[in-house]
Amino acid sequence: MTYTSAEAAKLLRTLKENYQAAILKEEKLREFRASVGEDPESVRPEYDYEAFRDELALTEAKIRRLKHAINVFNTTHTVPEFGMTVDEMLVWLPQITARKNKLAGMISKLPKERVESHYGRMTNVIDYNYLNYDLAKAKEDYDRTCEELARAQLALDRVNTADTFEIDVD
Repeated sequence: MTYTSAEAAKLLRTLKENYQAAILKEEKLREFRASVGEDPESVRPEYDYEAFRDELALTEAKIRRLKHAINVFNTTHTVPEFGMTVDEMLVWLPQITARKNKLAGMISKLPKERVESHYGRMTNVIDYNYLNYDLAKAKEDYDRTCEELARAQLALDRVNTADTFEIDVD
């Protein structure tokens, strides 16, 4: 069947949720409690070990095939505007986000700022922190990084919602 990456991710999430639900159900059914004097057969829940085992194994196989197909797509499909594979973009986005966050901290500083903390000791000396970089240049880099990050996220979103690939999960 043909899926976009976004559709495949949604299907994977659904399979994982169904798998967890089946595990929880099995945990509740594979053991039961009966009081002394109570007939255990009258309170025994229906439980088929082999059916649960086979159902879980089938779902695990579907998850493996789906994850593999997504991984192959991510490592072979290129995001045209950036000349990177989806996989490379998924590594690069956190890197550029970290750069943006660092620059955000840098541009929020004052060129000269009085230091108030002296770790509890009394002193008449006034200390100042001075920036050792060009604040305007940092602001330019911040703006450029924000634009580049937004472009990258939109390009990846386009690929994930438009480009399709074949997956055989059944």
